[in-house]
Amino acid sequence: MSSDFETYEQDFGTLTAEITSRIGKIPKLGGDEKKNMVVNVEKQLEEARELLEQMDLEVREIPVQSRGMHSTRLKSYKQELEKLEKDFKRSRIAYSDEVRDELLGDDGNSSASQLIKLRDERAHLLDNAEKLERSSRRLEAGYQIAVETVYM
Repeated sequence: MSSDFETYEQDFGTLTAEITSRIGKIPKLGGDEKKNMVVNVEKQLEEARELLEQMDLEVREIPVQSRGMHSTRLKSYKQELEKLEKDFKRSRIAYSDEVRDELLGDDGNSSASQLIKLRDERAHLLDNAEKLERSSRRLEAGYQIAVETVYM
C-alpha cells in the first residue's frame, strides 16, 4: 500500500512541476496559444486533484501506526495544489489585464499601470517567500521522517 502512495507522490511531484512551468508561460503567450495553455493547465490541475484523492484513499488503508506521517504529507500536497490554483488564477488575471490594456490602448506609462506592475512585483516576492517557507517545511518533514526511521 505504501508503495502505491509513493508512486502517487512521484506522479504528483512531476505533474505539479509541469503545471508550475506552464503557469509561468501563460502571461508570455498570446492568442490561441494562451487559450490552449490555459485549457491544458486546467486539465492538469484536475488530474492533480484526482491524484490527491487516490492518495487520500491509500492513507485510509494504511495501518494506524504510519498513517500520521502519510496524512501530514498529504496535507502539504493539498496546500501545494491550492497554491498552484491561486497562481493559475493570477496568471489568467494578468492575461485579462494585458488584453484590456491592448484594447484601451494603454501605453504602459500611466500611474495605474505602474501600480499594477508594483502590485505584481510584490505578489511575486510574496510567492517566492511562500515557496521558501514550503521548501523549509518539506526539509523539516524529511528530517523528521529520517529521525523517525532511525529511532524505529
